[in-house]
Amino acid sequence: MKLHNQVAVVTGAASGMGKAIAELYAKEGAKVIVADLNFEGADQVAQEIVNNGGTAKAIQVNVALLEDIEGMIDTAVSEFGTLDILVNNAGIMDGFEPVADILDEKWDRVFDINTKSVMRAMRRAIPIFLEKGKGVIVNTASTGGYNGGHAGAIYTASKHAVVGLTKNTGFMYAKQGIRCNAIAPGAVITNIASSMKNINEFGLSRSQVVQGLIPRAGSAEEIAKVALFLASDDSSFLNGTVVTADAGWTSAF
Repeated sequence: MKLHNQVAVVTGAASGMGKAIAELYAKEGAKVIVADLNFEGADQVAQEIVNNGGTAKAIQVNVALLEDIEGMIDTAVSEFGTLDILVNNAGIMDGFEPVADILDEKWDRVFDINTKSVMRAMRRAIPIFLEKGKGVIVNTASTGGYNGGHAGAIYTASKHAVVGLTKNTGFMYAKQGIRCNAIAPGAVITNIASSMKNINEFGLSRSQVVQGLIPRAGSAEEIAKVALFLASDDSSFLNGTVVTADAGWTSAF
């Protein structure tokens, strides 16, 4: 098994890509902290993992709150003795707002969840990794993290920031045995659309121009396989980079 006896934290793990990642990591031998604001969903995922012979613990985490982020990392250590892998997957969409229509409150909420939570979780995990002399971080970015037309301005900026955090962290700690990479999914079938409120018609109409080029939507399980690769020693020479998983969508432009 590729992650035998390793300890992983996965945020946003009650559904979608996070659920698929948690389940695949457990299947490959990891002990998994299943973290999500939706505790009932997270607990169901953890119970399924346990029923299938794996090891997991569900915890309720609001990634917008510092105390929840720090408690999440601390729980991994207290429950399983250490931390080896951190997957920052939790995220929300904006409403396709262009910059002229952004509200400060919406900007702050999306950045708290999509970006600040990533920084805070890495900040808490890295001292553990430094003491161990190794550790892996996998961040969920987006094709919207390096292109301008896949979402609204807030989501786009938040994911650009995740890409920058990933590259900087990978470079900064490369000699300390810490690897930090990101996945940039294209269109994937998840429930993230449920986080979209008050859709901006103008912004959506502009984004639909490039959405028409999407070859196909991916599955959460396909993204989980990329996350497994990045967490395992199979990707030992990858650091500070972003793996695009979009069926060739962004190769067109």
